[in-house]
Amino acid sequence: MADQRLWIPDRNLYTYPDVMVVSRPLQRQHGRTDTIANPLMIAEVLSKSTKSYDRDEKFAAYRTIPTFQEYLLVDQYIPHVEQYIKTDSRKWTFIEYEDMEAYISLSSITCGICLGDLYAGVEFEL
Repeated sequence: MADQRLWIPDRNLYTYPDVMVVSRPLQRQHGRTDTIANPLMIAEVLSKSTKSYDRDEKFAAYRTIPTFQEYLLVDQYIPHVEQYIKTDSRKWTFIEYEDMEAYISLSSITCGICLGDLYAGVEFEL
């Protein structure tokens, strides 16, 4: 979905996640066609300027969304992915991936990817 934003009603906040997987039927903000309200999974690509916000305030806001089940934080400077999986109403499991052979299995949807495939073509600074 291009140019779709996410509405977080409990925080009165709009965000533009890098990747968002949404369940059907789509729930949209009332009167809007460009604003989603029911994500299952969100992924953010971390930058130096946003990584603290993505890990803390934004993740706290996302957790107020009842349908939200999984969060991926993808580092763009080194091969490193953080995966957070909701296991109960207020419990999250954390898994960290750094090995390029590691396989990230998503729990919110039937899908996965090898870390090497995720970073294919990326040249990291030494």
